[in-house]
Amino acid sequence: MQNVYATITATIRSGRKMLVRLIDPDKADVSTICDGFDFYFVGGSTAADCTSVVRAIHAACTTPVVLFPGHPSQFTPEADALLFLTLMNSRDPRYLIDWQMQSAGVVAESGIESIPMGYVLIDGGRQSATQRMTGARVVARDDVPTAVRMAQTAELTGKRLVYLEAGSGAATPVPEPIISAVKQAIHVPLIVGGGICSPEQMYKAFAAGADIVVVGNHFERHPEDIKNFIEPLSKLP
Repeated sequence: MQNVYATITATIRSGRKMLVRLIDPDKADVSTICDGFDFYFVGGSTAADCTSVVRAIHAACTTPVVLFPGHPSQFTPEADALLFLTLMNSRDPRYLIDWQMQSAGVVAESGIESIPMGYVLIDGGRQSATQRMTGARVVARDDVPTAVRMAQTAELTGKRLVYLEAGSGAATPVPEPIISAVKQAIHVPLIVGGGICSPEQMYKAFAAGADIVVVGNHFERHPEDIKNFIEPLSKLP
Protein backbone atom coordinates (compact mmCIF):
# COMPACT_ATOMS: atom_id res chain seq x y z
CA MET A 1 0.00 0.00 0.00
CA GLN A 2 1.25 3.46 -0.88
CA ASN A 3 2.54 5.61 2.00
CA VAL A 4 0.54 8.78 1.47
CA TYR A 5 2.58 11.15 3.63
CA ALA A 6 5.86 9.93 2.13
CA THR A 7 4.36 10.53 -1.33
CA ILE A 8 3.35 14.07 -0.35
CA THR A 9 6.79 14.99 0.98
CA ALA A 10 8.59 13.37 -1.96
CA THR A 11 6.39 15.25 -4.43
CA ILE A 12 7.09 18.55 -2.66
CA ARG A 13 10.83 17.86 -2.78
CA SER A 14 10.54 17.24 -6.51
CA GLY A 15 9.06 20.73 -6.93
CA ARG A 16 5.65 19.58 -8.16
CA LYS A 17 2.35 20.86 -6.79
CA MET A 18 -0.59 18.55 -6.04
CA LEU A 19 -4.32 18.68 -6.80
CA VAL A 20 -6.85 16.78 -4.67
CA ARG A 21 -10.52 16.19 -5.32
CA LEU A 22 -12.77 16.24 -2.27
CA ILE A 23 -15.81 13.97 -2.31
CA ASP A 24 -18.57 14.63 0.24
CA PRO A 25 -20.44 11.35 0.91
CA ASP A 26 -23.67 13.36 1.18
CA LYS A 27 -23.24 14.64 -2.40
CA ALA A 28 -21.16 11.94 -4.02
CA ASP A 29 -21.41 11.50 -7.78
CA VAL A 30 -19.18 8.50 -8.35
CA SER A 31 -19.90 8.55 -12.09
CA THR A 32 -17.29 11.31 -12.48
CA ILE A 33 -14.49 9.49 -10.63
CA CYS A 34 -11.30 9.34 -12.69
CA ASP A 35 -7.53 9.20 -12.42
CA GLY A 36 -5.52 12.39 -12.78
CA PHE A 37 -5.72 13.73 -9.23
CA ASP A 38 -2.96 13.11 -6.71
CA PHE A 39 -5.46 11.93 -4.08
CA TYR A 40 -9.15 11.78 -3.32
CA PHE A 41 -10.23 13.16 0.04
CA VAL A 42 -13.51 11.68 1.30
CA GLY A 43 -15.48 13.25 4.12
CA GLY A 44 -17.96 15.90 5.12
CA SER A 45 -19.45 17.86 7.98
CA THR A 46 -22.13 15.28 8.83
CA ALA A 47 -22.01 11.68 10.04
CA ALA A 48 -22.62 10.23 6.57
CA ASP A 49 -20.93 6.88 5.99
CA CYS A 50 -17.86 6.95 3.72
CA THR A 51 -17.40 3.24 3.06
CA SER A 52 -19.43 2.99 -0.17
CA VAL A 53 -17.74 6.08 -1.63
CA VAL A 54 -14.26 4.76 -0.82
CA ARG A 55 -15.14 1.45 -2.47
CA ALA A 56 -16.50 3.21 -5.54
CA ILE A 57 -13.34 5.26 -5.97
CA HIS A 58 -11.13 2.21 -5.58
CA ALA A 59 -13.23 0.38 -8.16
CA ALA A 60 -13.09 3.24 -10.67
CA CYS A 61 -9.46 4.34 -10.53
CA THR A 62 -6.03 3.79 -8.97
CA THR A 63 -5.81 7.14 -7.12
CA PRO A 64 -5.23 6.79 -3.35
CA VAL A 65 -8.18 7.65 -1.10
CA VAL A 66 -7.64 9.64 2.09
CA LEU A 67 -10.35 10.06 4.72
CA PHE A 68 -11.11 13.65 5.72
CA PRO A 69 -13.74 12.92 8.38
CA GLY A 70 -16.09 15.35 10.05
CA HIS A 71 -17.29 12.75 12.55
CA PRO A 72 -15.84 9.51 14.01
CA SER A 73 -18.57 7.47 12.30
CA GLN A 74 -17.04 8.35 8.92
CA PHE A 75 -13.99 6.20 9.59
CA THR A 76 -13.45 3.17 7.39
CA PRO A 77 -10.27 1.07 7.26
CA GLU A 78 -10.81 0.56 3.53
CA ALA A 79 -9.27 3.97 2.78
CA ASP A 80 -5.54 4.29 2.12
CA ALA A 81 -4.93 6.89 4.85
CA LEU A 82 -6.70 9.07 7.40
CA LEU A 83 -6.32 12.77 8.13
CA PHE A 84 -6.49 12.72 11.94
CA LEU A 85 -7.53 16.32 12.30
CA THR A 86 -7.85 18.95 14.98
CA LEU A 87 -10.07 21.97 14.29
CA MET A 88 -7.73 24.74 15.45
CA ASN A 89 -10.48 27.41 15.56
CA SER A 90 -12.68 25.42 17.92
CA ARG A 91 -13.18 25.86 21.64
CA ASP A 92 -15.49 22.84 21.72
CA PRO A 93 -13.66 19.81 23.19
CA ARG A 94 -15.40 17.49 20.73
CA TYR A 95 -13.31 18.88 17.89
CA LEU A 96 -10.11 19.24 19.92
CA ILE A 97 -9.86 15.91 21.76
CA ASP A 98 -13.16 14.10 22.45
CA TRP A 99 -13.86 12.69 18.98
CA GLN A 100 -10.18 11.94 18.51
CA MET A 101 -10.24 9.83 21.68
CA GLN A 102 -13.48 8.17 20.59
CA SER A 103 -11.90 7.00 17.34
CA ALA A 104 -8.30 6.39 18.49
CA GLY A 105 -8.76 2.75 19.42
CA VAL A 106 -10.35 1.61 16.17
CA VAL A 107 -7.91 3.69 14.10
CA ALA A 108 -4.90 2.21 15.86
CA GLU A 109 -6.29 -1.33 15.59
CA SER A 110 -6.97 -0.93 11.88
CA GLY A 111 -3.33 -0.18 11.06
CA ILE A 112 -4.36 2.56 8.61
CA GLU A 113 -1.83 5.32 7.92
CA SER A 114 -2.91 8.20 10.17
CA ILE A 115 -1.63 11.72 9.45
CA PRO A 116 -2.12 14.35 12.20
CA MET A 117 -3.44 17.57 10.68
CA GLY A 118 -4.25 21.07 11.93
CA TYR A 119 -7.41 22.38 10.26
CA VAL A 120 -7.78 26.17 10.15
CA LEU A 121 -11.02 27.81 9.00
CA ILE A 122 -10.65 31.14 7.18
CA ASP A 123 -13.60 33.42 6.41
CA GLY A 124 -14.79 32.50 2.90
CA GLY A 125 -17.44 35.18 2.56
CA ARG A 126 -20.34 33.03 3.75
CA GLN A 127 -20.94 30.62 6.62
CA SER A 128 -19.58 27.19 5.73
CA ALA A 129 -21.12 23.88 6.73
CA THR A 130 -18.19 23.21 9.05
CA GLN A 131 -18.60 26.57 10.76
CA ARG A 132 -22.34 26.02 11.10
CA MET A 133 -21.95 22.52 12.53
CA THR A 134 -19.06 23.28 14.90
CA GLY A 135 -19.64 26.89 15.90
CA ALA A 136 -15.95 27.55 15.26
CA ARG A 137 -14.73 31.14 15.08
CA VAL A 138 -13.26 31.64 11.62
CA VAL A 139 -10.14 33.69 11.02
CA ALA A 140 -10.95 37.05 9.39
CA ARG A 141 -9.67 37.47 5.86
CA ASP A 142 -7.29 40.26 6.88
CA ASP A 143 -6.13 38.66 10.15
CA VAL A 144 -2.84 37.22 8.95
CA PRO A 145 -1.24 37.03 12.44
CA THR A 146 -3.99 34.79 13.84
CA ALA A 147 -3.81 32.44 10.86
CA VAL A 148 -0.04 32.20 11.31
CA ARG A 149 -0.30 31.53 15.05
CA MET A 150 -2.87 28.78 14.51
CA ALA A 151 -0.69 27.13 11.88
CA GLN A 152 2.40 27.38 14.06
CA THR A 153 0.48 25.94 17.00
CA ALA A 154 -0.59 23.03 14.84
CA GLU A 155 2.98 22.30 13.83
CA LEU A 156 4.40 22.72 17.34
CA THR A 157 1.82 20.27 18.72
CA GLY A 158 2.91 17.59 16.27
CA LYS A 159 0.63 18.05 13.27
CA ARG A 160 2.30 16.94 10.05
CA LEU A 161 -0.05 18.87 7.76
CA VAL A 162 -1.75 22.27 7.95
CA TYR A 163 -4.98 22.83 6.02
CA LEU A 164 -6.26 26.38 5.38
CA GLU A 165 -9.96 26.08 4.53
CA ALA A 166 -12.33 28.79 3.32
CA GLY A 167 -15.21 26.34 3.66
CA SER A 168 -17.37 24.23 1.39
CA GLY A 169 -19.03 26.48 -1.18
CA ALA A 170 -17.05 29.54 -0.09
CA ALA A 171 -17.73 32.75 -1.96
CA THR A 172 -14.01 33.55 -2.07
CA PRO A 173 -10.89 31.39 -1.60
CA VAL A 174 -8.33 31.75 1.18
CA PRO A 175 -6.56 35.12 0.67
CA GLU A 176 -3.11 34.89 -0.87
CA PRO A 177 -1.43 36.97 1.89
CA ILE A 178 -2.59 34.42 4.47
CA ILE A 179 -1.31 31.52 2.35
CA SER A 180 2.08 33.20 1.86
CA ALA A 181 2.52 34.15 5.52
CA VAL A 182 1.57 30.69 6.78
CA LYS A 183 3.84 28.98 4.26
CA GLN A 184 6.78 31.07 5.42
CA ALA A 185 6.04 30.33 9.09
CA ILE A 186 5.75 26.52 9.02
CA HIS A 187 7.85 23.59 7.85
CA VAL A 188 5.13 21.02 7.17
CA PRO A 189 3.13 20.65 3.93
CA LEU A 190 0.42 23.25 3.40
CA ILE A 191 -3.03 22.38 2.00
CA VAL A 192 -5.45 25.06 0.79
CA GLY A 193 -9.11 24.56 -0.14
CA GLY A 194 -12.53 26.15 -0.34
CA GLY A 195 -13.93 28.48 -2.97
CA ILE A 196 -11.52 27.47 -5.74
CA CYS A 197 -13.57 27.46 -8.93
CA SER A 198 -11.07 27.93 -11.75
CA PRO A 199 -7.57 26.83 -12.76
CA GLU A 200 -6.52 30.48 -12.37
CA GLN A 201 -7.52 30.45 -8.69
CA MET A 202 -5.68 27.17 -8.27
CA TYR A 203 -2.52 28.65 -9.78
CA LYS A 204 -2.77 31.70 -7.49
CA ALA A 205 -2.97 29.45 -4.43
CA PHE A 206 0.06 27.48 -5.64
CA ALA A 207 2.01 30.66 -6.35
CA ALA A 208 1.21 31.97 -2.87
CA GLY A 209 2.67 28.85 -1.27
CA ALA A 210 0.11 26.03 -1.23
CA ASP A 211 1.66 22.60 -1.73
CA ILE A 212 -1.74 20.97 -2.24
CA VAL A 213 -4.97 22.51 -3.52
CA VAL A 214 -8.31 20.84 -2.80
CA VAL A 215 -11.38 21.30 -4.99
CA GLY A 216 -14.74 19.82 -4.05
CA ASN A 217 -17.98 21.73 -4.58
CA HIS A 218 -16.98 23.11 -7.96
CA PHE A 219 -16.53 19.63 -9.41
CA GLU A 220 -19.88 18.56 -7.98
CA ARG A 221 -21.57 21.41 -9.86
CA HIS A 222 -19.35 21.39 -12.94
CA PRO A 223 -17.79 17.95 -13.54
CA GLU A 224 -17.02 19.03 -17.10
CA ASP A 225 -14.33 21.29 -15.61
CA ILE A 226 -12.30 18.42 -14.19
CA LYS A 227 -10.15 18.08 -17.30
CA ASN A 228 -9.37 21.80 -17.25
CA PHE A 229 -7.78 21.36 -13.83
CA ILE A 230 -5.97 18.05 -14.20
CA GLU A 231 -4.57 18.36 -17.72
CA PRO A 232 -2.10 21.17 -16.87
CA LEU A 233 -0.82 19.43 -13.72
CA SER A 234 2.33 18.13 -15.39
CA LYS A 235 3.19 21.69 -16.40
CA LEU A 236 2.89 23.20 -12.94
CA PRO A 237 6.13 24.55 -11.41
